[in-house]
Amino acid sequence: MSVTVSTFLKMKAEGKKISMITAYDYTTARLVDESGIDSILVGDSLGNVMLGLGDTVSVTMEDMIHHGAAVARGTKNALVVVDMPFMSYQSSVYDAVVNAGRLMKEARANAVKLEGGVEVADRIRAIVDCQIPVCAHIGLTPQGINALGGFKVQGKTADSARKLLEDAHAVEEAGAFAVVLEAIPAELAERVSAELTIPTIGIGAGAGCDGQVLVNQDMLGMFHDFTPKFVRRFAEVGDVMLEAYRAYDAAVKDGSFPAAEHTYAAPAGVLENL
Repeated sequence: MSVTVSTFLKMKAEGKKISMITAYDYTTARLVDESGIDSILVGDSLGNVMLGLGDTVSVTMEDMIHHGAAVARGTKNALVVVDMPFMSYQSSVYDAVVNAGRLMKEARANAVKLEGGVEVADRIRAIVDCQIPVCAHIGLTPQGINALGGFKVQGKTADSARKLLEDAHAVEEAGAFAVVLEAIPAELAERVSAELTIPTIGIGAGAGCDGQVLVNQDMLGMFHDFTPKFVRRFAEVGDVMLEAYRAYDAAVKDGSFPAAEHTYAAPAGVLENL
């Protein structure tokens, strides 16, 4: 049975943990879907891991639609959530609704995700009023990295923790069906999770959240230059891929590939009659 936003709420009520992971292409989406993971996030993190942009600020609506549609085509069961990119919703309620609609129609999303708390509650409410499910995102919000002054843990002071609690309640009241908590103290995330009736999805927010999300390439070990503290590498796929590429390169250059079993033969007499 396909996972829906109602499934998320039911899992929260029953105390069942929710699994979410990012994916950005058809092939990966099929594998994730087959694994039984509850939700796929087509994150604007694709700017970092797929496009090499270095941040999420430069990601466009066209990028999100292109990758979101590919993921949707490869998914049958998992809930597909597509990020709303920078400046697709901040400028106005109208822009937020129109762009959320595009992600549902053109990217075939099941839900959209946007960053912010109190300040975007009116956007969330308007999008939800159009029958579009919204996942909120508070704490460290990568689209606001320039204003935040870098990738820093949020909610470490009494004032910032209080603001985060206000944000959490604001997005729930606005109609969000779930909220991502990124890079906040575990104790604060646990309190937020206890106070809300909608599920919390943590990333760098401890085990007290109702679910967890990780970037695919991080948990697969496809990057070696930097690994965030909150990432657990469940495999070293990057090393396996590198070894395979090197083996392919060597086989081509030494003539061992393609071998006879990889080659088509012409039917008897064909070449003689040319």
